[in-house]
Amino acid sequence: MKITIIGTGYVGLVTGACLAELGNNVFCLDVDQSKIDLLNAGGIPIHEPGLADVVARNRAAGRLTFSTDVAASVAHGDIQFIAVGTPPDEDGSADLQYVLAAARNIGRHMTGFKVIVDKSTVPVGTADKVTESIQAALTDRNSTATFSVVSNPEFLKEGAAVEDFMRPDRIVIGCDSTPGGTQARQLMKNLYAPFNRNHERTFWMDVRSAEFTKYAANAMLATRISFMNELANLADHVGVDIESVRQGIGSDPRIGYSFLYAGCGYGGSCFPKDVQALERTARAHGQELLILRAVEAVNDRQKHVLGGKIVSRFGADLAGRHFAIWGLAFKPNTDDMREASSRVLIAELLARGASVAVYDPVAMSEARRALALDFAADAAAAARIRFCDNPTDALNEADALVIVTEWKAFRSPDFGTLKKLLKTPVIFDGRNLFEPEAMVVAGIEYHGIGRSVLTQA
Repeated sequence: MKITIIGTGYVGLVTGACLAELGNNVFCLDVDQSKIDLLNAGGIPIHEPGLADVVARNRAAGRLTFSTDVAASVAHGDIQFIAVGTPPDEDGSADLQYVLAAARNIGRHMTGFKVIVDKSTVPVGTADKVTESIQAALTDRNSTATFSVVSNPEFLKEGAAVEDFMRPDRIVIGCDSTPGGTQARQLMKNLYAPFNRNHERTFWMDVRSAEFTKYAANAMLATRISFMNELANLADHVGVDIESVRQGIGSDPRIGYSFLYAGCGYGGSCFPKDVQALERTARAHGQELLILRAVEAVNDRQKHVLGGKIVSRFGADLAGRHFAIWGLAFKPNTDDMREASSRVLIAELLARGASVAVYDPVAMSEARRALALDFAADAAAAARIRFCDNPTDALNEADALVIVTEWKAFRSPDFGTLKKLLKTPVIFDGRNLFEPEAMVVAGIEYHGIGRSVLTQA
């Protein structure tokens, strides 16, 4: 099948590459010429495990094309995926300007029937706005071309996006019941047929329900994280090990283990903005989502928990103190620094006069860019950030090690070397990578999240 993907970010690039892997002829459009040049030169603008190989293989096979040519992109695909960004607006609602711009471009150039797929995460009612935008463009040029707008939200985890796409646990598709909708349903069924050979993974529903499903899923996952973080904070005060609690409640099949890990807050491009957008949708309809308001508040507070533990240990004035930070990306297996907890922690430490040495296995380049923006108006603070080439280098003469991202490479360090390099053998573990009992044996003072047994060297 001939497919067009509009947008080559996480969702668009993964979707395009994986659909090409299944034998489709995929045309990826982006307005950013530098990004298209990079892709055509064999580069990848994001870090996503396995993606570079899929892109290279399908470019070589001629099934995957990258271009800025809008007219060519519309002419190419019978199915047009809109996979552009929907950043939060000032009021927390999803900014649909890029989605609607893509829709207008399709309307300006289409000549025959097209299926328009909203792949971006968009609020309920977006398909109606996309329909209006395309129809207005068709009317302007007196075109009788027909189309149907479909909602097909993505459920891809950064760091495992290729695997999630190629082995989906569910495929959600929303179609209307018009003749065009029936035709669109058949085309989408044909497109996703390879995923349904063993058993049916597709959930068919109306367009608005499909739009809502994506936000509901992310809101539920964010809620589980904030709930466990609330319990972890209490656990620290009542002498409870939250890891034992997690295992105890996770064993209940009605609850399960996923997204029950206490930590220093969630970040990334999805959970923060999607929770805000769903809250904004509710307010627009005279409703208050009190649970989600609390989820957001808990997460904002949780990003300060590590800083609070450091202050409790070393005092409010951290001038002259130096801290090693392992992990900068918002989660492992990505270089995404959006809403990362590390940024909040670094800002708090620097504001209190400390200096930091930072390391991340993948996100160093992106971290340099993000932190340069964060401290653009404070050159003195920015000068107290040292970017390290390896985790060991970051430890030299540090008053403590702070772990913010749970990279596998951090799970089994040489604790003897670590203890020698640190000024004081103290670890603040924002992702509970280590066992408190093991830290006692190693002679390291340990501060986890909700793991109330604090060890003393």
